[in-house]
Amino acid sequence: MSATTSGAKLSLRQFMLRQQVIKLYRDFFRTTAQINDAGQRNEIRQMVRTDFKANKAVDPAEEERIKALMFNGEKMLRELKQSVDLSRA
Repeated sequence: MSATTSGAKLSLRQFMLRQQVIKLYRDFFRTTAQINDAGQRNEIRQMVRTDFKANKAVDPAEEERIKALMFNGEKMLRELKQSVDLSRA
């Protein structure tokens, strides 16, 4: 159970990390909004949702694991942005 639903308080570092995760999620959706093909856009959005939901149960105290997941997510976002930019060019 996550710290926010169990009543436990997040440390400042955990809170800031949580905000970075939310920003990454939003950035994925902002990037997918630029995809013209609705089917492809919805497919990518569903993959993003699935990945984030699969890792939702990660304990906020596992900061190193969250950082590693963030690193992978940021890498995937960069690749998605490059693909979108290339398709629009």
